Amino acid sequence: MTRKLLILLFFLGAFGLHSQNLIWKTDMNDAIMASDSQKRPLLIFFTTAGAPQRMQSEVFVTPDFAVWSRDNVILVKLDLSDTSVSDLVKEQNLKLKNALGIAELPQVCLLMASVRKGKTTFNNLGLVPYRQGGAKTWIADANLILNP
Repeated sequence: MTRKLLILLFFLGAFGLHSQNLIWKTDMNDAIMASDSQKRPLLIFFTTAGAPQRMQSEVFVTPDFAVWSRDNVILVKLDLSDTSVSDLVKEQNLKLKNALGIAELPQVCLLMASVRKGKTTFNNLGLVPYRQGGAKTWIADANLILNP
């Protein structure tokens, strides 16, 4: 009986880990519509091939980040080296990166997006750089930007 219970708990735990996978939007139009309708800011993760992976491996894969992001932001990942996106989308993403003052990659930007009368407006809340200390430190920094 105990053995069966342990096996069941093991499978449920493994299922729970898989359910923590984050859903990152890659289309800015979808992300803007979600942000506007849910009244939550966008967390845009600008990255490229060859960029350091510390933020992803120390922050984005943690359960703390999964819970925090689910409750606070719309996740957007813009890989500027993605060869599967059209030239128009690449140009749009580069213009957004430059307009937000992103100089080094990877970088996270928090901003509010709203659509009124067919026009999209952005309110840049701030950048959240990588700092040593893991997800809890990063989340605390992001919360200072979201809740000044």
